[in-house]
Amino acid sequence: MSTISYRLPQKRALVTELPGPKSTELGIRRRAAVAAGVGSSVPVYAADADGGVIVDVDGNSLIDLGAGIAVTSIGASDPRVAQAVSEQAAHFTHTCFMVTPYESYIRVAEELAALTPGDHEKRTVLFNSGAEAVENAIKVARLATGRMAVVAFDHAYHGRTNLTMALTAKSMPYKTNFGPFAPEVYRMPMSYPFRDEQGLTGEQAARRAITQIEKQIGADSVAAIILEPIQGEGGFIVPAPGFLPTLTAWAREKGVVFIADEVQTGFARTGSWFACDDEQIVPDIITMAKGIAGGLPLSAITGRAELLDAVHPGGLGGTYGGNPIACAAALATIETMRELDLPARARHIGDTATTRLRALAAQVPAIGEVRGRGAMIAIELVRPGTTEPDADLTKAIAAKALEQGVIVLTCGTYGNVIRLLPPLVIDDDLLDDALTVLEQAIRAAAA
Repeated sequence: MSTISYRLPQKRALVTELPGPKSTELGIRRRAAVAAGVGSSVPVYAADADGGVIVDVDGNSLIDLGAGIAVTSIGASDPRVAQAVSEQAAHFTHTCFMVTPYESYIRVAEELAALTPGDHEKRTVLFNSGAEAVENAIKVARLATGRMAVVAFDHAYHGRTNLTMALTAKSMPYKTNFGPFAPEVYRMPMSYPFRDEQGLTGEQAARRAITQIEKQIGADSVAAIILEPIQGEGGFIVPAPGFLPTLTAWAREKGVVFIADEVQTGFARTGSWFACDDEQIVPDIITMAKGIAGGLPLSAITGRAELLDAVHPGGLGGTYGGNPIACAAALATIETMRELDLPARARHIGDTATTRLRALAAQVPAIGEVRGRGAMIAIELVRPGTTEPDADLTKAIAAKALEQGVIVLTCGTYGNVIRLLPPLVIDDDLLDDALTVLEQAIRAAAA
Protein backbone atom coordinates (compact mmCIF):
# COMPACT_ATOMS: atom_id res chain seq x y z
CA MET A 1 0.00 0.00 0.00
CA SER A 2 1.28 3.48 -0.85
CA THR A 3 2.03 5.76 2.07
CA ILE A 4 -1.06 7.53 3.41
CA SER A 5 -0.98 10.93 5.08
CA TYR A 6 -3.65 10.99 7.77
CA ARG A 7 -5.34 14.19 8.86
CA LEU A 8 -6.11 12.91 12.38
CA PRO A 9 -3.76 11.04 14.74
CA GLN A 10 -4.26 7.31 14.21
CA LYS A 11 -4.41 6.50 17.92
CA ARG A 12 -6.99 5.20 20.37
CA ALA A 13 -7.47 7.75 23.14
CA LEU A 14 -10.23 7.99 25.74
CA VAL A 15 -10.70 11.21 27.68
CA THR A 16 -14.12 10.38 29.16
CA GLU A 17 -16.16 7.32 29.93
CA LEU A 18 -18.35 6.21 27.03
CA PRO A 19 -20.73 7.75 26.35
CA GLY A 20 -19.29 11.09 27.44
CA PRO A 21 -21.39 14.03 28.62
CA LYS A 22 -21.91 15.57 25.17
CA SER A 23 -22.91 12.23 23.65
CA THR A 24 -25.25 11.66 26.59
CA GLU A 25 -26.87 15.06 25.97
CA LEU A 26 -27.29 14.26 22.29
CA GLY A 27 -28.87 10.96 23.25
CA ILE A 28 -31.51 12.83 25.23
CA ARG A 29 -32.20 15.19 22.33
CA ARG A 30 -32.35 12.23 19.94
CA ARG A 31 -35.02 10.44 21.96
CA ALA A 32 -37.19 13.55 21.77
CA ALA A 33 -36.74 14.06 18.04
CA VAL A 34 -35.77 10.84 16.23
CA ALA A 35 -38.08 7.86 15.77
CA ALA A 36 -37.38 5.02 18.19
CA GLY A 37 -37.30 2.56 15.29
CA VAL A 38 -33.92 3.92 14.17
CA GLY A 39 -31.27 2.02 16.11
CA SER A 40 -27.55 2.71 16.60
CA SER A 41 -24.86 0.21 17.51
CA VAL A 42 -22.94 2.52 19.82
CA PRO A 43 -24.13 5.43 22.02
CA VAL A 44 -21.41 7.91 21.02
CA TYR A 45 -21.83 10.70 18.49
CA ALA A 46 -19.24 11.37 15.80
CA ALA A 47 -17.60 14.77 15.32
CA ASP A 48 -14.73 13.81 13.00
CA ALA A 49 -13.27 10.73 11.29
CA ASP A 50 -10.21 9.89 9.25
CA GLY A 51 -8.37 6.70 8.32
CA GLY A 52 -9.18 4.12 10.98
CA VAL A 53 -10.44 6.44 13.73
CA ILE A 54 -13.67 8.19 14.70
CA VAL A 55 -13.47 11.13 17.10
CA ASP A 56 -16.63 11.70 19.12
CA VAL A 57 -18.14 14.97 20.33
CA ASP A 58 -16.39 14.53 23.70
CA GLY A 59 -12.96 14.22 22.11
CA ASN A 60 -12.56 10.45 22.43
CA SER A 61 -10.68 8.82 19.56
CA LEU A 62 -12.10 5.37 18.83
CA ILE A 63 -10.79 2.69 16.49
CA ASP A 64 -13.35 1.99 13.78
CA LEU A 65 -13.70 -1.69 12.85
CA GLY A 66 -17.06 -1.15 11.18
CA ALA A 67 -16.41 1.46 8.46
CA GLY A 68 -20.06 2.50 8.52
CA ILE A 69 -20.96 -1.10 7.59
CA ALA A 70 -18.31 -1.48 4.87
CA VAL A 71 -18.91 1.98 3.39
CA THR A 72 -15.85 4.08 4.30
CA SER A 73 -13.28 1.66 2.95
CA ILE A 74 -10.98 4.53 1.98
CA GLY A 75 -11.66 6.33 5.25
CA ALA A 76 -14.44 8.75 6.12
CA SER A 77 -12.72 11.90 4.85
CA ASP A 78 -10.49 10.88 1.96
CA PRO A 79 -8.98 14.09 0.55
CA ARG A 80 -9.49 13.08 -3.08
CA VAL A 81 -13.19 12.42 -2.44
CA ALA A 82 -13.57 15.64 -0.45
CA GLN A 83 -12.02 17.66 -3.27
CA ALA A 84 -14.11 15.96 -5.95
CA VAL A 85 -17.31 16.59 -3.99
CA SER A 86 -16.41 20.24 -3.40
CA GLU A 87 -15.56 20.88 -7.04
CA GLN A 88 -18.73 19.23 -8.31
CA ALA A 89 -20.94 21.05 -5.77
CA ALA A 90 -19.50 24.35 -6.95
CA HIS A 91 -20.81 23.65 -10.47
CA PHE A 92 -24.14 21.89 -9.93
CA THR A 93 -25.57 19.62 -7.24
CA HIS A 94 -28.41 18.15 -9.30
CA THR A 95 -30.08 18.25 -12.68
CA CYS A 96 -31.59 14.71 -12.72
CA PHE A 97 -29.93 12.41 -15.23
CA MET A 98 -33.37 11.57 -16.64
CA VAL A 99 -33.85 15.26 -17.53
CA THR A 100 -30.45 16.82 -18.24
CA PRO A 101 -27.75 14.13 -18.22
CA TYR A 102 -24.06 14.63 -17.43
CA GLU A 103 -20.76 12.94 -18.20
CA SER A 104 -19.87 11.69 -14.70
CA TYR A 105 -22.79 9.23 -14.73
CA ILE A 106 -21.44 7.76 -17.96
CA ARG A 107 -17.91 7.63 -16.57
CA VAL A 108 -19.09 5.69 -13.51
CA ALA A 109 -20.93 3.25 -15.79
CA GLU A 110 -17.78 2.80 -17.88
CA GLU A 111 -15.70 2.13 -14.76
CA LEU A 112 -18.17 -0.45 -13.49
CA ALA A 113 -18.21 -2.23 -16.84
CA ALA A 114 -14.43 -2.53 -16.61
CA LEU A 115 -14.26 -3.54 -12.94
CA THR A 116 -17.09 -6.08 -12.64
CA PRO A 117 -16.55 -9.76 -13.52
CA GLY A 118 -16.78 -10.90 -17.13
CA ASP A 119 -15.71 -9.46 -20.48
CA HIS A 120 -19.20 -9.48 -22.04
CA GLU A 121 -20.97 -6.30 -23.13
CA LYS A 122 -22.50 -4.59 -20.09
CA ARG A 123 -24.93 -1.85 -19.16
CA THR A 124 -25.29 0.03 -15.85
CA VAL A 125 -28.01 1.97 -14.01
CA LEU A 126 -27.28 4.08 -10.93
CA PHE A 127 -29.50 4.44 -7.86
CA ASN A 128 -29.15 5.59 -4.24
CA SER A 129 -29.21 2.55 -1.94
CA GLY A 130 -28.46 -1.15 -1.98
CA ALA A 131 -32.15 -1.96 -1.61
CA GLU A 132 -32.96 0.10 -4.70
CA ALA A 133 -30.29 -1.74 -6.65
CA VAL A 134 -31.69 -5.12 -5.59
CA GLU A 135 -35.28 -4.14 -6.45
CA ASN A 136 -34.26 -2.97 -9.89
CA ALA A 137 -32.17 -6.06 -10.57
CA ILE A 138 -35.27 -8.15 -9.87
CA LYS A 139 -37.36 -5.91 -12.14
CA VAL A 140 -34.89 -6.40 -14.98
CA ALA A 141 -34.77 -10.17 -14.49
CA ARG A 142 -38.55 -10.52 -14.47
CA LEU A 143 -39.05 -8.38 -17.55
CA ALA A 144 -36.21 -9.98 -19.52
CA THR A 145 -37.27 -13.56 -18.77
CA GLY A 146 -41.04 -13.13 -18.63
CA ARG A 147 -40.99 -15.17 -15.41
CA MET A 148 -41.99 -14.09 -11.89
CA ALA A 149 -40.43 -16.42 -9.28
CA VAL A 150 -37.31 -15.26 -7.43
CA VAL A 151 -35.11 -17.56 -5.34
CA ALA A 152 -33.33 -16.23 -2.24
CA PHE A 153 -31.48 -18.11 0.47
CA ASP A 154 -31.47 -18.79 4.19
CA HIS A 155 -29.59 -16.16 6.23
CA ALA A 156 -29.87 -13.63 3.37
CA TYR A 157 -30.10 -9.89 3.81
CA HIS A 158 -31.08 -7.73 0.83
CA GLY A 159 -32.69 -4.60 2.29
CA ARG A 160 -35.61 -2.99 4.12
CA THR A 161 -38.06 -2.12 1.32
CA ASN A 162 -41.08 -4.35 0.77
CA LEU A 163 -39.57 -6.56 -1.92
CA THR A 164 -36.15 -6.69 -0.28
CA MET A 165 -37.73 -7.56 3.08
CA ALA A 166 -39.35 -10.52 1.32
CA LEU A 167 -35.91 -11.54 0.06
CA THR A 168 -34.34 -11.08 3.51
CA ALA A 169 -34.40 -14.14 5.76
CA LYS A 170 -34.16 -12.64 9.24
CA SER A 171 -37.44 -11.55 10.80
CA MET A 172 -36.42 -9.41 13.78
CA PRO A 173 -35.78 -6.52 13.41
CA TYR A 174 -36.15 -6.34 9.65
CA LYS A 175 -39.54 -7.91 8.89
CA THR A 176 -41.55 -8.34 12.07
CA ASN A 177 -45.06 -6.80 11.66
CA PHE A 178 -44.15 -5.07 8.39
CA GLY A 179 -45.98 -7.46 6.03
CA PRO A 180 -47.60 -8.54 3.82
CA PHE A 181 -44.57 -8.86 1.61
CA ALA A 182 -44.06 -9.05 -2.13
CA PRO A 183 -45.11 -12.43 -3.57
CA GLU A 184 -43.28 -15.00 -5.68
CA VAL A 185 -40.20 -15.11 -3.46
CA TYR A 186 -38.95 -18.57 -2.48
CA ARG A 187 -36.27 -19.41 0.08
CA MET A 188 -33.73 -22.19 -0.31
CA PRO A 189 -31.06 -23.67 2.01
CA MET A 190 -27.67 -21.97 2.04
CA SER A 191 -24.25 -23.54 2.27
CA TYR A 192 -23.18 -22.79 5.87
CA PRO A 193 -20.16 -25.02 6.51
CA PHE A 194 -20.04 -24.40 10.27
CA ARG A 195 -23.65 -25.58 10.67
CA ASP A 196 -24.11 -27.98 7.75
CA GLU A 197 -23.90 -31.71 8.28
CA GLN A 198 -20.29 -32.81 8.38
CA GLY A 199 -18.77 -33.58 5.01
CA LEU A 200 -21.38 -31.74 2.91
CA THR A 201 -19.53 -30.26 -0.06
CA GLY A 202 -20.38 -27.01 -1.77
CA GLU A 203 -21.60 -28.85 -4.85
CA GLN A 204 -23.81 -31.09 -2.73
CA ALA A 205 -25.26 -28.08 -0.91
CA ALA A 206 -26.01 -26.46 -4.27
CA ARG A 207 -27.65 -29.63 -5.58
CA ARG A 208 -29.80 -29.72 -2.43
CA ALA A 209 -31.05 -26.22 -3.24
CA ILE A 210 -31.49 -26.97 -6.94
CA THR A 211 -33.57 -30.06 -6.17
CA GLN A 212 -35.90 -27.98 -4.01
CA ILE A 213 -36.16 -25.28 -6.69
CA GLU A 214 -37.10 -27.80 -9.35
CA LYS A 215 -39.59 -29.57 -7.10
CA GLN A 216 -41.26 -26.56 -5.48
CA ILE A 217 -41.18 -23.97 -8.28
CA GLY A 218 -39.97 -25.47 -11.55
CA ALA A 219 -36.99 -24.02 -13.38
CA ASP A 220 -39.16 -22.61 -16.15
CA SER A 221 -40.90 -20.34 -13.64
CA VAL A 222 -37.76 -18.89 -12.05
CA ALA A 223 -36.74 -15.41 -13.19
CA ALA A 224 -33.73 -15.05 -10.94
CA ILE A 225 -31.55 -16.44 -8.19
CA ILE A 226 -30.19 -13.74 -5.90
CA LEU A 227 -27.34 -14.50 -3.55
CA GLU A 228 -24.63 -12.70 -1.60
CA PRO A 229 -21.32 -14.42 -2.50
CA ILE A 230 -20.43 -14.02 1.17
CA GLN A 231 -23.52 -13.36 3.25
CA GLY A 232 -23.32 -10.16 5.28
CA GLU A 233 -25.95 -9.59 7.95
CA GLY A 234 -26.57 -13.35 8.05
CA GLY A 235 -23.18 -13.84 9.68
CA PHE A 236 -20.42 -13.41 7.08
CA ILE A 237 -21.17 -16.92 5.89
CA VAL A 238 -18.64 -18.11 3.33
CA PRO A 239 -20.24 -20.91 1.28
CA ALA A 240 -18.26 -24.08 0.74
CA PRO A 241 -16.14 -24.15 -2.44
CA GLY A 242 -18.22 -25.28 -5.41
CA PHE A 243 -21.55 -23.94 -4.12
CA LEU A 244 -21.58 -20.76 -6.20
CA PRO A 245 -20.15 -22.27 -9.43
CA THR A 246 -22.70 -25.10 -9.33
CA LEU A 247 -25.60 -22.67 -8.89
CA THR A 248 -24.40 -20.33 -11.62
CA ALA A 249 -23.93 -23.22 -14.06
CA TRP A 250 -27.47 -24.46 -13.37
CA ALA A 251 -28.90 -20.95 -13.77
CA ARG A 252 -27.12 -20.47 -17.10
CA GLU A 253 -28.41 -23.82 -18.35
CA LYS A 254 -32.02 -23.03 -17.35
CA GLY A 255 -32.13 -19.42 -18.53
CA VAL A 256 -32.34 -18.12 -14.95
CA VAL A 257 -30.75 -14.73 -14.23
CA PHE A 258 -28.03 -15.05 -11.57
CA ILE A 259 -27.88 -11.88 -9.47
CA ALA A 260 -24.85 -11.44 -7.23
CA ASP A 261 -25.65 -9.05 -4.39
CA GLU A 262 -22.24 -7.47 -3.77
CA VAL A 263 -23.56 -4.47 -1.86
CA GLN A 264 -21.36 -5.37 1.14
CA THR A 265 -18.67 -7.54 -0.47
CA GLY A 266 -17.82 -5.24 -3.38
CA PHE A 267 -15.03 -2.74 -3.98
CA ALA A 268 -11.92 -4.49 -2.65
CA ARG A 269 -13.51 -5.63 0.61
CA THR A 270 -12.76 -9.35 0.21
CA GLY A 271 -9.30 -8.93 -1.33
CA SER A 272 -10.59 -8.76 -4.90
CA TRP A 273 -12.59 -6.02 -6.55
CA PHE A 274 -15.63 -8.26 -6.12
CA ALA A 275 -16.18 -11.48 -4.19
CA CYS A 276 -17.34 -13.20 -7.40
CA ASP A 277 -13.78 -12.85 -8.66
CA ASP A 278 -12.55 -15.09 -5.83
CA GLU A 279 -14.48 -18.07 -7.21
CA GLN A 280 -14.24 -17.01 -10.85
CA ILE A 281 -17.99 -16.81 -11.33
CA VAL A 282 -19.59 -14.28 -13.65
CA PRO A 283 -23.05 -13.10 -12.59
CA ASP A 284 -25.64 -11.92 -15.09
CA ILE A 285 -26.32 -8.87 -12.91
CA ILE A 286 -24.31 -7.54 -9.99
CA THR A 287 -25.68 -5.11 -7.39
CA MET A 288 -23.37 -2.61 -5.72
CA ALA A 289 -23.50 0.14 -3.09
CA LYS A 290 -21.73 0.77 0.26
CA GLY A 291 -18.04 1.06 -0.67
CA ILE A 292 -18.72 2.53 -4.10
CA ALA A 293 -18.54 6.27 -3.32
CA GLY A 294 -16.52 6.92 -0.18
CA GLY A 295 -19.57 7.45 2.01
CA LEU A 296 -21.94 9.22 -0.36
CA PRO A 297 -25.25 7.55 -1.24
CA LEU A 298 -24.85 5.73 -4.53
CA SER A 299 -25.71 2.27 -5.78
CA ALA A 300 -25.65 0.49 -9.11
CA ILE A 301 -26.64 -2.53 -11.09
CA THR A 302 -24.34 -3.68 -13.85
CA GLY A 303 -25.37 -6.56 -16.06
CA ARG A 304 -25.46 -8.19 -19.43
CA ALA A 305 -26.42 -5.68 -22.11
CA GLU A 306 -29.21 -7.83 -23.49
CA LEU A 307 -30.88 -7.98 -20.07
CA LEU A 308 -30.74 -4.30 -19.15
CA ASP A 309 -31.45 -3.10 -22.68
CA ALA A 310 -34.62 -5.22 -22.73
CA VAL A 311 -36.29 -2.70 -20.42
CA HIS A 312 -38.36 0.00 -22.13
CA PRO A 313 -37.17 3.64 -21.85
CA GLY A 314 -38.34 5.12 -18.57
CA GLY A 315 -38.65 1.74 -16.90
CA LEU A 316 -35.52 2.30 -14.83
CA GLY A 317 -34.28 5.36 -12.98
CA GLY A 318 -35.12 7.71 -10.13
CA THR A 319 -34.92 11.41 -9.35
CA TYR A 320 -31.68 11.21 -7.39
CA GLY A 321 -30.17 8.08 -8.96
CA GLY A 322 -26.58 8.78 -9.98
CA ASN A 323 -26.53 12.21 -8.35
CA PRO A 324 -23.58 14.18 -9.81
CA ILE A 325 -21.91 14.72 -6.43
CA ALA A 326 -22.14 11.00 -5.65
CA CYS A 327 -20.75 10.18 -9.11
CA ALA A 328 -17.79 12.50 -8.52
CA ALA A 329 -17.18 10.76 -5.19
CA ALA A 330 -17.36 7.33 -6.82
CA LEU A 331 -14.80 8.21 -9.48
CA ALA A 332 -12.46 9.57 -6.81
CA THR A 333 -13.00 6.50 -4.64
CA ILE A 334 -12.17 4.08 -7.45
CA GLU A 335 -9.06 6.10 -8.30
CA THR A 336 -7.92 5.96 -4.66
CA MET A 337 -8.57 2.22 -4.44
CA ARG A 338 -6.46 1.63 -7.55
CA GLU A 339 -3.64 3.92 -6.45
CA LEU A 340 -3.41 2.32 -3.00
CA ASP A 341 -4.04 -1.24 -4.29
CA LEU A 342 -6.71 -1.74 -1.65
CA PRO A 343 -7.56 -5.31 -2.74
CA ALA A 344 -4.03 -6.27 -1.66
CA ARG A 345 -4.42 -4.25 1.52
CA ALA A 346 -7.66 -6.10 2.31
CA ARG A 347 -5.84 -9.42 1.95
CA HIS A 348 -3.12 -8.22 4.32
CA ILE A 349 -5.71 -7.10 6.90
CA GLY A 350 -7.47 -10.45 6.61
CA ASP A 351 -4.27 -12.47 7.01
CA THR A 352 -3.23 -10.42 10.04
CA ALA A 353 -6.59 -10.61 11.80
CA THR A 354 -7.47 -14.23 11.09
CA THR A 355 -4.03 -15.46 12.17
CA ARG A 356 -4.42 -13.80 15.55
CA LEU A 357 -8.08 -14.67 16.00
CA ARG A 358 -7.64 -18.34 15.09
CA ALA A 359 -4.82 -18.59 17.60
CA LEU A 360 -7.20 -17.12 20.16
CA ALA A 361 -9.95 -19.56 19.12
CA ALA A 362 -7.66 -22.46 20.02
CA GLN A 363 -7.65 -21.14 23.59
CA VAL A 364 -11.25 -19.91 23.97
CA PRO A 365 -13.86 -22.67 23.55
CA ALA A 366 -16.64 -20.11 23.08
CA ILE A 367 -15.25 -19.22 19.65
CA GLY A 368 -16.95 -21.66 17.33
CA GLU A 369 -15.37 -20.39 14.13
CA VAL A 370 -13.29 -17.57 12.71
CA ARG A 371 -14.08 -17.08 9.04
CA GLY A 372 -14.19 -14.56 6.24
CA ARG A 373 -12.18 -13.33 3.33
CA GLY A 374 -10.01 -10.26 3.10
CA ALA A 375 -11.12 -7.47 5.42
CA MET A 376 -14.53 -9.08 5.98
CA ILE A 377 -13.98 -11.22 9.07
CA ALA A 378 -16.38 -12.94 11.47
CA ILE A 379 -16.11 -14.57 14.89
CA GLU A 380 -19.03 -16.90 15.65
CA LEU A 381 -19.67 -17.33 19.38
CA VAL A 382 -21.23 -20.49 20.82
CA ARG A 383 -21.70 -22.23 24.13
CA PRO A 384 -18.49 -24.22 24.66
CA GLY A 385 -18.59 -27.76 23.36
CA THR A 386 -21.67 -27.11 21.19
CA THR A 387 -22.79 -25.13 18.15
CA GLU A 388 -25.53 -23.45 20.21
CA PRO A 389 -25.39 -19.71 19.44
CA ASP A 390 -24.46 -17.38 22.30
CA ALA A 391 -25.94 -13.97 21.48
CA ASP A 392 -25.50 -12.69 25.04
CA LEU A 393 -21.76 -13.32 24.96
CA THR A 394 -21.56 -11.60 21.58
CA LYS A 395 -23.23 -8.47 22.95
CA ALA A 396 -20.97 -8.51 26.01
CA ILE A 397 -17.83 -8.68 23.85
CA ALA A 398 -18.95 -5.75 21.70
CA ALA A 399 -19.73 -3.73 24.83
CA LYS A 400 -16.37 -4.50 26.46
CA ALA A 401 -14.51 -3.56 23.26
CA LEU A 402 -16.38 -0.26 23.12
CA GLU A 403 -15.53 0.50 26.74
CA GLN A 404 -11.87 0.44 25.64
CA GLY A 405 -12.47 2.52 22.53
CA VAL A 406 -12.90 -0.08 19.77
CA ILE A 407 -16.06 -0.17 17.66
CA VAL A 408 -17.09 -3.63 16.44
CA LEU A 409 -20.37 -4.72 14.90
CA THR A 410 -22.51 -7.77 15.54
CA CYS A 411 -24.59 -9.74 13.07
CA GLY A 412 -25.87 -13.24 12.29
CA THR A 413 -29.22 -14.93 12.04
CA TYR A 414 -28.81 -15.89 15.70
CA GLY A 415 -27.16 -12.62 16.80
CA ASN A 416 -23.98 -14.47 17.76
CA VAL A 417 -21.38 -13.14 15.33
CA ILE A 418 -18.84 -10.36 15.78
CA ARG A 419 -18.06 -8.87 12.39
CA LEU A 420 -14.99 -6.87 11.51
CA LEU A 421 -15.09 -4.45 8.57
CA PRO A 422 -12.19 -2.07 9.15
CA PRO A 423 -11.44 0.72 6.71
CA LEU A 424 -8.98 -0.66 4.20
CA VAL A 425 -6.69 2.28 4.92
CA ILE A 426 -6.28 1.40 8.62
CA ASP A 427 -2.59 1.32 9.50
CA ASP A 428 -0.91 -1.75 10.98
CA ASP A 429 -0.27 -0.26 14.41
CA LEU A 430 -3.90 0.78 14.82
CA LEU A 431 -5.14 -2.62 13.61
CA ASP A 432 -2.78 -4.35 16.04
CA ASP A 433 -4.09 -2.23 18.93
CA ALA A 434 -7.71 -2.94 17.97
CA LEU A 435 -7.11 -6.69 17.79
CA THR A 436 -5.40 -6.64 21.19
CA VAL A 437 -8.41 -4.87 22.72
CA LEU A 438 -10.79 -7.30 21.03
CA GLU A 439 -8.82 -10.33 22.24
CA GLN A 440 -8.92 -8.97 25.80
CA ALA A 441 -12.66 -8.33 25.51
CA ILE A 442 -13.29 -11.87 24.28
CA ARG A 443 -11.22 -13.42 27.07
CA ALA A 444 -12.89 -11.29 29.73
CA ALA A 445 -16.44 -11.85 28.51
CA ALA A 446 -15.92 -15.58 27.93
CA ALA A 447 -14.45 -16.00 31.40
